[in-house]
Amino acid sequence: MDTASSALDSAFWTAALPILLLLVLSAFFSGSETALTAASRGKLRAQADKGSKGAERALQITEDNERLIGSVLLGNNLVNILATSLATTSFTRVFGESGVAMATLVMTLLVLIFAEVLPKTYAITNSESAASTVAGPISLVVTIFAPVVAAVRLLVRGALRLFGVRIDPDSHIMAVREEIAGALQLGHSEGVVEKEDRDRILGALDLGERFVEEIMLHRSNIEMIDAAAESEAILQQCLDSPHTRLPVFKDEQENIIGLVHAKDLLRAMYAQIGGSAGDATALKSFQITEVATPPYFVPETTTLNDQMREFLRLRTHFALVVDEYGSLQGLITLEDILEEIVGEITDEFDTEDDQTVTRSVDGAYDVEGSMTIRDLNRAKDWSLPDDEANTVAGLVIHEAQIIPTVGQVFSFHGFRFEVTARESNRITGLKIRPL
Repeated sequence: MDTASSALDSAFWTAALPILLLLVLSAFFSGSETALTAASRGKLRAQADKGSKGAERALQITEDNERLIGSVLLGNNLVNILATSLATTSFTRVFGESGVAMATLVMTLLVLIFAEVLPKTYAITNSESAASTVAGPISLVVTIFAPVVAAVRLLVRGALRLFGVRIDPDSHIMAVREEIAGALQLGHSEGVVEKEDRDRILGALDLGERFVEEIMLHRSNIEMIDAAAESEAILQQCLDSPHTRLPVFKDEQENIIGLVHAKDLLRAMYAQIGGSAGDATALKSFQITEVATPPYFVPETTTLNDQMREFLRLRTHFALVVDEYGSLQGLITLEDILEEIVGEITDEFDTEDDQTVTRSVDGAYDVEGSMTIRDLNRAKDWSLPDDEANTVAGLVIHEAQIIPTVGQVFSFHGFRFEVTARESNRITGLKIRPL
Protein backbone atom coordinates (compact mmCIF):
# COMPACT_ATOMS: atom_id res chain seq x y z
CA MET A 1 0.00 0.00 0.00
CA ASP A 2 2.74 2.42 0.96
CA THR A 3 4.73 1.39 -2.10
CA ALA A 4 1.77 2.13 -4.40
CA SER A 5 1.09 5.47 -2.68
CA SER A 6 4.75 6.40 -2.98
CA ALA A 7 4.69 5.51 -6.69
CA LEU A 8 1.62 7.66 -7.21
CA ASP A 9 3.22 10.58 -5.36
CA SER A 10 6.37 10.18 -7.41
CA ALA A 11 4.42 10.13 -10.68
CA PHE A 12 2.37 13.19 -9.60
CA TRP A 13 5.39 15.31 -8.73
CA THR A 14 7.23 14.14 -11.83
CA ALA A 15 4.37 15.50 -13.96
CA ALA A 16 4.18 18.72 -11.89
CA LEU A 17 7.56 19.95 -13.15
CA PRO A 18 6.62 19.83 -16.88
CA ILE A 19 3.25 21.44 -16.05
CA LEU A 20 5.05 24.27 -14.25
CA LEU A 21 7.40 24.75 -17.20
CA LEU A 22 4.46 24.79 -19.63
CA LEU A 23 2.69 27.43 -17.49
CA VAL A 24 5.81 29.60 -17.68
CA LEU A 25 5.82 29.24 -21.48
CA SER A 26 2.11 30.08 -21.55
CA ALA A 27 2.77 33.22 -19.52
CA PHE A 28 5.57 34.12 -21.93
CA PHE A 29 3.33 33.77 -24.99
CA SER A 30 0.44 35.68 -23.39
CA GLY A 31 2.64 38.53 -22.22
CA SER A 32 4.44 38.70 -25.56
CA GLU A 33 1.18 38.93 -27.48
CA THR A 34 -0.04 41.81 -25.31
CA ALA A 35 3.29 43.65 -25.33
CA LEU A 36 3.80 43.45 -29.09
CA THR A 37 0.24 44.46 -29.97
CA ALA A 38 -0.04 47.23 -27.36
CA ALA A 39 3.39 48.78 -27.91
CA SER A 40 3.42 52.10 -29.72
CA ARG A 41 5.24 51.81 -33.03
CA GLY A 42 6.17 55.46 -32.71
CA LYS A 43 7.93 54.87 -29.38
CA LEU A 44 9.59 51.72 -30.71
CA ARG A 45 10.84 53.67 -33.73
CA ALA A 46 12.28 56.33 -31.42
CA GLN A 47 14.07 53.64 -29.37
CA ALA A 48 15.32 51.93 -32.52
CA ASP A 49 16.72 55.22 -33.79
CA LYS A 50 18.66 55.48 -30.55
CA GLY A 51 20.25 52.07 -31.19
CA SER A 52 17.91 49.60 -29.48
CA LYS A 53 18.18 46.27 -31.31
CA GLY A 54 15.19 44.84 -29.44
CA ALA A 55 12.99 47.72 -30.56
CA GLU A 56 14.19 47.24 -34.13
CA ARG A 57 13.28 43.53 -34.04
CA ALA A 58 9.91 44.38 -32.47
CA LEU A 59 9.17 46.74 -35.36
CA GLN A 60 10.13 44.07 -37.88
CA ILE A 61 7.92 41.31 -36.48
CA THR A 62 4.94 43.64 -35.96
CA GLU A 63 4.99 44.59 -39.64
CA ASP A 64 2.89 41.47 -40.25
CA ASN A 65 0.51 41.35 -37.29
CA GLU A 66 -1.48 38.48 -38.75
CA ARG A 67 1.54 36.18 -38.86
CA LEU A 68 2.72 37.35 -35.43
CA ILE A 69 -0.61 36.73 -33.71
CA GLY A 70 -1.03 33.40 -35.46
CA SER A 71 2.37 32.16 -34.27
CA VAL A 72 1.89 33.37 -30.68
CA LEU A 73 -1.60 31.90 -30.41
CA LEU A 74 -0.39 28.61 -31.86
CA GLY A 75 2.38 28.36 -29.29
CA ASN A 76 0.11 29.48 -26.47
CA ASN A 77 -2.57 26.94 -27.28
CA LEU A 78 -0.04 24.13 -27.66
CA VAL A 79 1.45 24.65 -24.20
CA ASN A 80 -1.95 25.24 -22.53
CA ILE A 81 -3.51 22.10 -24.00
CA LEU A 82 -0.42 20.03 -23.20
CA ALA A 83 -0.29 21.32 -19.62
CA THR A 84 -4.01 20.58 -19.11
CA SER A 85 -3.61 17.07 -20.55
CA LEU A 86 -0.71 16.25 -18.22
CA ALA A 87 -2.60 17.63 -15.24
CA THR A 88 -5.71 15.61 -16.10
CA THR A 89 -3.65 12.42 -16.42
CA SER A 90 -1.88 13.02 -13.07
CA PHE A 91 -5.05 13.94 -11.16
CA THR A 92 -6.90 10.92 -12.59
CA ARG A 93 -4.15 8.58 -11.35
CA VAL A 94 -4.36 10.02 -7.85
CA PHE A 95 -8.08 10.81 -7.41
CA GLY A 96 -9.72 8.55 -9.96
CA GLU A 97 -12.64 9.79 -12.03
CA SER A 98 -13.04 12.92 -9.88
CA GLY A 99 -9.53 13.91 -10.97
CA VAL A 100 -10.90 15.29 -14.27
CA ALA A 101 -13.04 17.88 -12.50
CA MET A 102 -10.24 18.76 -10.08
CA ALA A 103 -7.70 19.10 -12.90
CA THR A 104 -10.10 21.41 -14.78
CA LEU A 105 -10.59 23.62 -11.71
CA VAL A 106 -6.92 23.78 -10.75
CA MET A 107 -5.62 24.40 -14.28
CA THR A 108 -8.26 27.06 -14.93
CA LEU A 109 -7.11 28.99 -11.85
CA LEU A 110 -3.41 28.53 -12.61
CA VAL A 111 -3.72 29.51 -16.29
CA LEU A 112 -6.03 32.45 -15.55
CA ILE A 113 -3.88 33.96 -12.78
CA PHE A 114 -0.30 33.07 -13.68
CA ALA A 115 -0.45 32.57 -17.46
CA GLU A 116 -2.96 35.25 -18.48
CA VAL A 117 -3.78 38.06 -16.06
CA LEU A 118 -0.36 38.44 -14.42
CA PRO A 119 1.84 38.52 -17.59
CA LYS A 120 -0.66 40.59 -19.56
CA THR A 121 -1.00 43.15 -16.78
CA TYR A 122 2.77 43.56 -16.67
CA ALA A 123 3.04 43.67 -20.47
CA ILE A 124 0.38 46.32 -20.93
CA THR A 125 1.94 48.60 -18.31
CA ASN A 126 5.45 48.18 -19.75
CA SER A 127 4.58 47.46 -23.36
CA GLU A 128 7.57 49.04 -25.15
CA SER A 129 10.24 47.60 -22.85
CA ALA A 130 8.54 44.19 -22.76
CA ALA A 131 8.17 44.16 -26.55
CA SER A 132 11.86 44.92 -26.99
CA THR A 133 12.77 42.09 -24.59
CA VAL A 134 10.60 39.36 -26.11
CA ALA A 135 11.11 40.36 -29.75
CA GLY A 136 14.14 38.07 -30.19
CA PRO A 137 12.58 34.81 -28.91
CA ILE A 138 9.24 35.56 -30.57
CA SER A 139 10.92 36.14 -33.94
CA LEU A 140 12.39 32.63 -33.62
CA VAL A 141 8.94 31.22 -32.80
CA VAL A 142 7.45 33.03 -35.80
CA THR A 143 10.10 31.48 -38.06
CA ILE A 144 9.54 27.95 -36.71
CA PHE A 145 5.75 28.13 -36.95
CA ALA A 146 5.76 29.96 -40.31
CA PRO A 147 4.56 26.99 -42.47
CA VAL A 148 1.70 26.10 -40.11
CA VAL A 149 0.68 29.74 -39.69
CA ALA A 150 0.70 30.25 -43.46
CA ALA A 151 -1.71 27.35 -43.89
CA VAL A 152 -3.93 28.64 -41.09
CA ARG A 153 -3.87 32.12 -42.63
CA LEU A 154 -5.12 30.81 -45.96
CA LEU A 155 -7.87 28.87 -44.21
CA VAL A 156 -8.93 31.90 -42.14
CA ARG A 157 -8.96 34.28 -45.11
CA GLY A 158 -10.97 31.79 -47.12
CA ALA A 159 -13.52 31.49 -44.32
CA LEU A 160 -13.75 35.28 -43.91
CA ARG A 161 -14.16 35.75 -47.66
CA LEU A 162 -17.28 33.60 -47.48
CA PHE A 163 -18.79 36.27 -45.23
CA GLY A 164 -17.64 39.13 -47.48
CA VAL A 165 -14.71 40.17 -45.25
CA ARG A 166 -11.42 40.97 -46.94
CA ILE A 167 -8.15 41.56 -45.12
CA ASP A 168 -6.15 44.68 -46.02
CA PRO A 169 -2.50 44.23 -45.00
CA ASP A 170 -1.96 48.02 -45.13
CA SER A 171 -4.95 48.90 -42.96
CA HIS A 172 -2.75 49.83 -39.98
CA ILE A 173 -0.95 52.38 -42.15
CA MET A 174 -4.20 54.01 -43.23
CA ALA A 175 -5.37 54.17 -39.59
CA VAL A 176 -2.41 56.25 -38.39
CA ARG A 177 -4.22 59.56 -38.88
CA GLU A 178 -7.29 58.33 -37.00
CA GLU A 179 -5.07 57.05 -34.22
CA ILE A 180 -3.33 60.41 -33.85
CA ALA A 181 -6.62 62.32 -34.01
CA GLY A 182 -8.17 60.03 -31.42
CA ALA A 183 -5.18 60.43 -29.09
CA LEU A 184 -5.36 64.22 -29.41
CA GLN A 185 -9.10 64.28 -28.70
CA LEU A 186 -8.63 62.01 -25.69
CA GLY A 187 -5.72 64.09 -24.42
CA HIS A 188 -7.77 67.27 -24.78
CA SER A 189 -10.75 65.79 -22.95
CA GLU A 190 -8.45 64.76 -20.09
CA GLY A 191 -6.80 68.18 -19.93
CA VAL A 192 -3.37 66.99 -21.10
CA VAL A 193 -3.45 68.62 -24.56
CA GLU A 194 -4.40 72.28 -25.00
CA LYS A 195 -7.17 73.11 -27.46
CA GLU A 196 -4.83 75.28 -29.56
CA ASP A 197 -2.24 72.49 -29.82
CA ARG A 198 -4.92 69.98 -30.79
CA ASP A 199 -6.33 72.29 -33.47
CA ARG A 200 -2.89 72.96 -34.98
CA ILE A 201 -1.98 69.30 -35.32
CA LEU A 202 -5.39 68.28 -36.61
CA GLY A 203 -5.31 71.20 -39.04
CA ALA A 204 -1.99 70.00 -40.46
CA LEU A 205 -3.32 66.44 -40.76
CA ASP A 206 -6.42 67.64 -42.61
CA LEU A 207 -4.58 69.49 -45.39
CA GLY A 208 -4.54 66.43 -47.61
CA GLU A 209 -8.30 65.92 -47.26
CA ARG A 210 -9.51 69.49 -47.75
CA PHE A 211 -9.80 71.42 -50.98
CA VAL A 212 -9.05 74.93 -52.18
CA GLU A 213 -12.74 75.72 -52.71
CA GLU A 214 -13.40 75.24 -49.00
CA ILE A 215 -11.25 78.12 -47.80
CA MET A 216 -10.91 80.44 -50.82
CA LEU A 217 -12.09 84.03 -50.74
CA HIS A 218 -15.22 84.11 -52.88
CA ARG A 219 -15.08 86.18 -56.06
CA SER A 220 -17.77 88.54 -54.74
CA ASN A 221 -15.32 89.69 -52.05
CA ILE A 222 -12.23 90.05 -54.23
CA GLU A 223 -10.86 93.58 -54.61
CA MET A 224 -9.68 94.12 -58.19
CA ILE A 225 -8.02 96.84 -60.30
CA ASP A 226 -9.69 97.95 -63.50
CA ALA A 227 -7.02 98.16 -66.19
CA ALA A 228 -8.97 100.96 -67.88
CA ALA A 229 -9.02 103.18 -64.76
CA GLU A 230 -6.98 106.36 -64.48
CA SER A 231 -3.47 105.89 -63.08
CA GLU A 232 -4.21 108.27 -60.18
CA ALA A 233 -7.26 106.21 -59.26
CA ILE A 234 -5.24 102.99 -59.42
CA LEU A 235 -2.53 104.45 -57.20
CA GLN A 236 -5.12 105.70 -54.70
CA GLN A 237 -6.83 102.30 -54.68
CA CYS A 238 -3.54 100.55 -53.92
CA LEU A 239 -2.75 103.04 -51.15
CA ASP A 240 -6.18 102.58 -49.56
CA SER A 241 -6.21 98.79 -49.90
CA PRO A 242 -4.94 96.62 -47.01
CA HIS A 243 -3.84 94.01 -49.56
CA THR A 244 -0.38 93.75 -51.09
CA ARG A 245 -1.42 91.90 -54.26
CA LEU A 246 -4.42 92.83 -56.40
CA PRO A 247 -5.77 91.15 -59.56
CA VAL A 248 -6.14 93.27 -62.69
CA PHE A 249 -9.15 92.78 -64.98
CA LYS A 250 -10.04 94.11 -68.39
CA ASP A 251 -13.59 94.89 -69.52
CA GLU A 252 -15.21 92.47 -67.06
CA GLN A 253 -14.13 91.03 -63.71
CA GLU A 254 -14.14 87.48 -65.06
CA ASN A 255 -11.34 88.47 -67.44
CA ILE A 256 -8.27 88.56 -65.19
CA ILE A 257 -5.23 89.63 -67.19
CA GLY A 258 -2.61 89.97 -64.50
CA LEU A 259 -1.60 90.44 -60.90
CA VAL A 260 -0.07 93.62 -59.46
CA HIS A 261 2.15 93.76 -56.41
CA ALA A 262 1.87 97.09 -54.58
CA LYS A 263 5.63 97.42 -54.30
CA ASP A 264 6.13 96.86 -58.06
CA LEU A 265 3.39 99.36 -58.81
CA LEU A 266 4.83 102.09 -56.62
CA ARG A 267 8.33 101.46 -57.98
CA ALA A 268 7.10 101.73 -61.59
CA MET A 269 5.09 104.87 -60.88
CA TYR A 270 8.05 106.47 -59.15
CA ALA A 271 10.19 105.73 -62.19
CA GLN A 272 7.43 107.05 -64.49
CA ILE A 273 7.45 110.52 -62.93
CA GLY A 274 11.25 110.65 -63.03
CA GLY A 275 12.09 110.27 -59.35
CA SER A 276 11.66 112.71 -56.47
CA ALA A 277 12.15 115.74 -58.71
CA GLY A 278 9.88 114.49 -61.48
CA ASP A 279 6.53 115.62 -62.83
CA ALA A 280 3.43 113.83 -61.48
CA THR A 281 1.54 114.61 -64.69
CA ALA A 282 3.64 111.91 -66.38
CA LEU A 283 1.45 109.34 -64.63
CA LYS A 284 -1.32 110.02 -67.11
CA SER A 285 0.46 107.82 -69.66
CA PHE A 286 1.16 105.04 -67.14
CA GLN A 287 -0.07 101.59 -68.18
CA ILE A 288 -0.92 99.16 -65.36
CA THR A 289 -0.55 96.19 -67.72
CA GLU A 290 3.18 96.87 -68.01
CA VAL A 291 3.62 96.16 -64.30
CA ALA A 292 1.20 93.26 -63.98
CA THR A 293 2.60 89.74 -63.83
CA PRO A 294 0.81 86.76 -65.44
CA PRO A 295 -2.01 85.40 -63.26
CA TYR A 296 -1.69 81.99 -61.66
CA PHE A 297 -4.84 79.86 -61.87
CA VAL A 298 -5.57 76.68 -59.92
CA PRO A 299 -8.58 74.32 -60.04
CA GLU A 300 -10.97 74.44 -57.10
CA THR A 301 -10.55 70.71 -56.50
CA THR A 302 -6.85 71.00 -55.58
CA THR A 303 -6.10 69.78 -52.06
CA LEU A 304 -4.62 72.25 -49.61
CA ASN A 305 -1.56 70.08 -49.16
CA ASP A 306 -0.83 70.03 -52.90
CA GLN A 307 -1.51 73.75 -53.22
CA MET A 308 0.85 74.61 -50.38
CA ARG A 309 3.59 72.57 -52.06
CA GLU A 310 2.94 74.40 -55.32
CA PHE A 311 3.15 77.78 -53.60
CA LEU A 312 6.51 76.83 -52.11
CA ARG A 313 7.80 75.40 -55.38
CA LEU A 314 6.77 78.41 -57.46
CA ARG A 315 7.76 80.91 -54.76
CA THR A 316 4.43 82.67 -54.92
CA HIS A 317 1.73 83.32 -52.34
CA PHE A 318 -1.31 84.12 -54.49
CA ALA A 319 -3.53 82.07 -56.84
CA LEU A 320 -6.86 82.57 -58.56
CA VAL A 321 -9.31 79.69 -58.27
CA VAL A 322 -11.37 78.52 -61.25
CA ASP A 323 -13.99 75.81 -61.69
CA GLU A 324 -14.08 73.05 -64.31
CA TYR A 325 -15.39 75.51 -66.91
CA GLY A 326 -12.58 78.01 -66.29
CA SER A 327 -14.86 80.53 -64.56
CA LEU A 328 -13.37 82.54 -61.72
CA GLN A 329 -14.54 81.31 -58.32
CA GLY A 330 -12.24 83.04 -55.86
CA LEU A 331 -8.67 83.42 -54.72
CA ILE A 332 -6.43 81.69 -52.24
CA THR A 333 -3.14 82.66 -50.63
CA LEU A 334 -0.46 80.81 -48.75
CA GLU A 335 -1.59 82.66 -45.64
CA ASP A 336 -5.07 81.15 -46.00
CA ILE A 337 -3.59 77.65 -45.90
CA LEU A 338 -1.34 78.44 -42.96
CA GLU A 339 -4.33 79.82 -41.06
CA GLU A 340 -5.93 76.39 -41.31
CA ILE A 341 -3.08 75.16 -39.12
CA VAL A 342 -2.19 78.00 -36.75
CA GLY A 343 -5.44 79.97 -36.73
CA GLU A 344 -6.10 83.56 -37.77
CA ILE A 345 -2.97 85.52 -38.77
CA THR A 346 -3.21 89.31 -38.52
CA ASP A 347 -0.76 92.18 -38.79
CA GLU A 348 -0.84 95.95 -38.36
CA PHE A 349 -2.28 96.43 -41.86
CA ASP A 350 -5.20 94.03 -41.53
CA THR A 351 -8.66 95.42 -41.06
CA GLU A 352 -10.65 94.41 -38.03
CA ASP A 353 -11.83 90.87 -38.48
CA ASP A 354 -15.55 90.93 -39.19
CA GLN A 355 -15.89 87.19 -38.72
CA THR A 356 -15.38 87.11 -34.99
CA VAL A 357 -17.95 85.27 -32.89
CA THR A 358 -19.51 87.63 -30.35
CA ARG A 359 -21.87 86.58 -27.60
CA SER A 360 -25.03 88.59 -27.10
CA VAL A 361 -26.83 89.28 -23.84
CA ASP A 362 -29.32 86.44 -24.35
CA GLY A 363 -26.51 83.88 -24.57
CA ALA A 364 -26.63 83.40 -28.34
CA TYR A 365 -23.67 83.99 -30.67
CA ASP A 366 -23.73 86.56 -33.48
CA VAL A 367 -21.95 85.09 -36.50
CA GLU A 368 -21.24 86.37 -40.01
CA GLY A 369 -22.94 84.23 -42.65
CA SER A 370 -19.72 83.98 -44.65
CA MET A 371 -17.80 82.50 -41.73
CA THR A 372 -16.67 78.97 -42.50
CA ILE A 373 -18.11 76.13 -40.47
CA ARG A 374 -14.62 74.90 -39.70
CA ASP A 375 -13.59 78.28 -38.24
CA LEU A 376 -16.75 78.37 -36.13
CA ASN A 377 -16.15 74.83 -34.88
CA ARG A 378 -12.57 75.70 -33.95
CA ALA A 379 -13.57 78.94 -32.25
CA LYS A 380 -16.34 77.44 -30.11
CA ASP A 381 -15.23 73.78 -30.03
CA TRP A 382 -18.45 72.71 -31.74
CA SER A 383 -18.99 69.90 -34.22
CA LEU A 384 -21.28 71.29 -36.91
CA PRO A 385 -21.00 69.18 -40.10
CA ASP A 386 -19.18 70.69 -43.07
CA ASP A 387 -19.77 67.92 -45.60
CA GLU A 388 -22.51 69.70 -47.56
CA ALA A 389 -21.54 73.36 -47.06
CA ASN A 390 -18.44 75.42 -46.34
CA THR A 391 -20.01 78.45 -44.65
CA VAL A 392 -22.54 78.84 -41.87
CA ALA A 393 -24.96 80.50 -44.28
CA GLY A 394 -24.54 77.63 -46.71
CA LEU A 395 -25.33 75.12 -43.94
CA VAL A 396 -28.56 76.94 -43.08
CA ILE A 397 -29.63 77.10 -46.74
CA HIS A 398 -28.79 73.42 -47.24
CA GLU A 399 -30.79 72.32 -44.21
CA ALA A 400 -33.71 74.68 -44.83
CA GLN A 401 -33.84 73.93 -48.58
CA ILE A 402 -34.83 77.58 -49.12
CA ILE A 403 -33.20 81.00 -48.95
CA PRO A 404 -34.50 82.20 -45.57
CA THR A 405 -35.74 85.68 -44.82
CA VAL A 406 -34.71 87.83 -41.87
CA GLY A 407 -36.30 86.60 -38.68
CA GLN A 408 -36.74 82.97 -39.71
CA VAL A 409 -35.58 80.41 -37.15
CA PHE A 410 -34.37 76.85 -37.73
CA SER A 411 -33.22 74.09 -35.41
CA PHE A 412 -30.89 71.30 -36.51
CA HIS A 413 -27.73 69.51 -35.38
CA GLY A 414 -28.44 70.56 -31.79
CA PHE A 415 -28.40 74.32 -32.50
CA ARG A 416 -30.93 77.10 -33.07
CA PHE A 417 -30.22 79.34 -36.07
CA GLU A 418 -31.92 82.72 -36.48
CA VAL A 419 -31.36 84.79 -39.63
CA THR A 420 -30.55 88.37 -38.58
CA ALA A 421 -29.33 89.93 -41.86
CA ARG A 422 -29.63 89.29 -45.57
CA GLU A 423 -28.36 91.04 -48.68
CA SER A 424 -30.02 90.04 -51.93
CA ASN A 425 -29.85 86.21 -51.86
CA ARG A 426 -26.98 86.05 -49.36
CA ILE A 427 -27.39 85.45 -45.64
CA THR A 428 -24.97 87.88 -44.01
CA GLY A 429 -25.84 87.54 -40.33
CA LEU A 430 -26.96 84.76 -38.02
CA LYS A 431 -27.64 84.28 -34.34
CA ILE A 432 -26.74 80.78 -33.14
CA ARG A 433 -27.58 79.20 -29.80
CA PRO A 434 -26.85 75.63 -28.67
CA LEU A 435 -30.05 73.82 -27.75
